[in-house]
Amino acid sequence: MPDMNGPYKPGTPCWIDLMVPDQQAALDFYSDLFGWQGEIGPPETGGYSVCTLKGKPVAGIMRASNPDGSPPDPMPPTVWTTYLSTDGIDATLKAVTDAGGSIMMGPMDVMELGRMGVITDPTGAVVGLWQPGTFDGAGIVNEHGALIWSELSTGDTDAAARFYSAVLPISTVPSTMPGAEGYTEFKVAGRSVAGMMDLSTMPDGVPPHWLPYFHVDDVDSIQAATVRAGGSVKAPAFDMAAGRMAVLADPQGGTFAVITARSPEQPA
Repeated sequence: MPDMNGPYKPGTPCWIDLMVPDQQAALDFYSDLFGWQGEIGPPETGGYSVCTLKGKPVAGIMRASNPDGSPPDPMPPTVWTTYLSTDGIDATLKAVTDAGGSIMMGPMDVMELGRMGVITDPTGAVVGLWQPGTFDGAGIVNEHGALIWSELSTGDTDAAARFYSAVLPISTVPSTMPGAEGYTEFKVAGRSVAGMMDLSTMPDGVPPHWLPYFHVDDVDSIQAATVRAGGSVKAPAFDMAAGRMAVLADPQGGTFAVITARSPEQPA
């Protein structure tokens, strides 16, 4: 089992969470789809749900609400937020503004679990930051139902590369994977941890965003199960350089990708 032990290196995607109008419906959907376990959390955490897979934390789900607990008007879009690990959130947030980004939230203490912030990069993509305390982030990755990859889509890949390299120890390099020409990899300590692509390859109107990828054993069956549960298909299952994937949306509109990753030894 690909368990994660110890903190993630700064710059590495370490956690994801989803903000939705109907928290219980989202818990039911993802539990049925991926085999997660989760329930609405206690009042002291605002009801935040830490979902688990095989007993390990895998993702968070929370209800969209105002600080006083009332429903927001208008309701914000249902989105997955990717969090990048940092070992010093105050310094990272200063670097964010120095590099042309903006701070949406934070820094904020989350009990003894850690400190968080949410920012917008200069190209308009929203991403979270997490400084671990007692909670490092996802405790299981790279297996069925767990996070395997995170990807930024942006209209200005050069500006995004400069920004993320300025605020965290991230380097950006062109992908050398056959069939992935034009794709950029984010590296931390020499290891590929995320990717970046140009937004021009997507339909008009799609904003800059970070997209989580979940590893699954069978992309086509997960796609069919999503539709049966009231979700939708953004990009039907297809074969690409890294494996077979699809882009889907849950019944409340939260977009995510699923992939059956091809090992380096497997032929394309």
